[in-house]
Amino acid sequence: MNKKQILIVDDDEDFLLQTKIRVQSFGYDTITADSQKQAEEIIKETKPDLAIVDLMMENEDSGFILSYHIKKQYPDVPIILATSVKSETGRGFSLNSEEEKRWIKADVLLDKGIRADQLEREIKKLLKL
Repeated sequence: MNKKQILIVDDDEDFLLQTKIRVQSFGYDTITADSQKQAEEIIKETKPDLAIVDLMMENEDSGFILSYHIKKQYPDVPIILATSVKSETGRGFSLNSEEEKRWIKADVLLDKGIRADQLEREIKKLLKL
């Protein structure tokens, strides 16, 4: 059986590395990108089984834009949007309403400081494992 491949995108080197190590310890292969632009190049050639995307990278809305591009090209790829926007800006987002689900092209929204068990549980749920 082929390992599931997870795309991790974050401009924070430490978060990117820690998340990569965690996800690999769960038994998945990983592809990483440190920007929206780099991730968009990757998805032109590769379809991940799941993506973990930071919200604020080159721009404050990079994660929203990248999620939109991933879902446009691969509608069945689940996306976890990882963010520290609430602690950094005081603005919060959720996926509680249908309106938010329509414009936030993510399946799960997690505040950074994500516990390993929480991340593993969300990945398994989204991959239906």
